[in-house]
Amino acid sequence: MKKTFYIFLLLLIFAAGCSSSKVGLSGKVTFTDGTPLSIGEIYFETDTFLARATIKPDGTFTVGSLKESDGLPTGTYRVSIVGAFRKLDGMDETGMPLQELLIDEKYTSGTTSNLTCTVPAENGKFNITVERFKKKEQ
Repeated sequence: MKKTFYIFLLLLIFAAGCSSSKVGLSGKVTFTDGTPLSIGEIYFETDTFLARATIKPDGTFTVGSLKESDGLPTGTYRVSIVGAFRKLDGMDETGMPLQELLIDEKYTSGTTSNLTCTVPAENGKFNITVERFKKKEQ
């Protein structure tokens, strides 16, 4: 009986500690000309943790880990942006809808984006400026 009580107590302390250690984070994604990126998802990751935010049509986002907008633990995160595509008319040779990437490809991976965020951030804000996708010359 004592053992069960101590396990329950440890779980309760752990749960309380986890919920109180999250920090809210929001921001806006814009292109270098100041116009907002209006579609996509932002991922905040470490080697052991992942949180995400959906980019709204005005470019704003709020980060969530277990549920939308619940924040994330303190620390430094690699940041990536995925799903920033515009749908085009037609299909490719495999039958998939044609899409055009809106942002530079480097932003699609936390290891190549050169974007990092340290939480807590000043005023709980992390704004991101991205470059537009440029077709490579052949």
